[in-house]
Amino acid sequence: MASSWPITAVACDVTMDTVGWSGSDAGAERAATVDTWAMRPYPSRPVARPYPSRPAARPYPDPSGPAARPRPGSRRAVAGFAGLAAPAAALLLLLGAAWPAVAADGEPDRDFTIEDPRITESSGLAASRLHPGIYWTHNDSDDGPYVFAVDSRTGKTVATVTMRGVGEPRDVEGISIGPDGDIYVGDIGDNLDGTWNHVWIYRFPEPKTLRDTTVTATQYDVQYADGPRNAESLMVHPKTGRVYIASKNENGGGLYEGPGKLTTGSMNVFRRVGEVPWVTDGAFSPDGRSLALRSYFSARVYAFENGRLGESRAVAAPFQRQAESVTYTADGSALMFGSEGTRSGVVRVEVEGGGKPEGSGGTGGGEEQGKPAGNGSPGQGGSAGQEDDGKGSVGLGAVIIIGLGALWFALRRKRGQG
Repeated sequence: MASSWPITAVACDVTMDTVGWSGSDAGAERAATVDTWAMRPYPSRPVARPYPSRPAARPYPDPSGPAARPRPGSRRAVAGFAGLAAPAAALLLLLGAAWPAVAADGEPDRDFTIEDPRITESSGLAASRLHPGIYWTHNDSDDGPYVFAVDSRTGKTVATVTMRGVGEPRDVEGISIGPDGDIYVGDIGDNLDGTWNHVWIYRFPEPKTLRDTTVTATQYDVQYADGPRNAESLMVHPKTGRVYIASKNENGGGLYEGPGKLTTGSMNVFRRVGEVPWVTDGAFSPDGRSLALRSYFSARVYAFENGRLGESRAVAAPFQRQAESVTYTADGSALMFGSEGTRSGVVRVEVEGGGKPEGSGGTGGGEEQGKPAGNGSPGQGGSAGQEDDGKGSVGLGAVIIIGLGALWFALRRKRGQG
């Protein structure tokens, strides 16, 4: 899903509804979660343009045309500015909480900003197993067969991998690394929920040297046993190597388990083995005992044993412009939460117990755990003040939307008076 700024939500219907959380604290979850299906900003785009044909960004057009804009310094311009100064100032303060993470402090696995102008729709994250502090990511739809290695110390791209032999990717939504060191890329998105009768997974070994390279990737055809569906979460178990996909639906999705070994030349059927909430990404902990799932406004960590979900607890997910990705650090001590958008921020959230629910099976009490790295200030995209599995995030998101709406109405009123 692609959006570079939450202002797009102003023109959408945003309704309070449930996203299918389950468990003993389901009532609180339902009361606090926003149904973001209405916030999707664009339809499915099945055919991608050849990369890197992205045109330079153009200034946002003024729908009223040049004649309707006041001349700089005119009475109308001054009056309009005075009338909008207060709401604009308040809005800027609110939007500060959704600004990308500041530049890295030189240490790996900390808050960082993705600096590469080509990466405008980062929809997945995977911590490198070979290169400490490196995170693999990719764009959403409307891009080519490319995967980027980003250094968390600087936010700079240090390698671009071009996948050969996979055709034109359609809607890449997830990335994960298996126990064999191979990178798995999930071309599993379907914005129209059932348009595609099959999706694809691409696989190639993680490069030992970080440099721009072209690799021959293996392509697997995937179907769901209960019919086509949209998905944005691809997870490879770090011990068994089995691939899992979490589907996405406004009424809650399903956890789908792939065959013990993916094969080429035939369809790989994924079967539903569990119920999950609306999720935009997921990741296994390095020991494979926990599965983290995130949505736009919240996140949970589930105990995972024998291929099945166990008890869960909430994690303090940061409020981000468009929350699309999550991964564990290579040592499992924290979760890294990513977002779409130009110069999008990646926020580290410490996880107690290395990401494992308390005890062998987790507490399941719904108590939120984990804390943002750094000072947790809004400018770093931290989750300070967020409690109860995203309630703080939902409240902040609602305030921002209301502020944007107030600014829009004020602008229309000033234009009408002019």
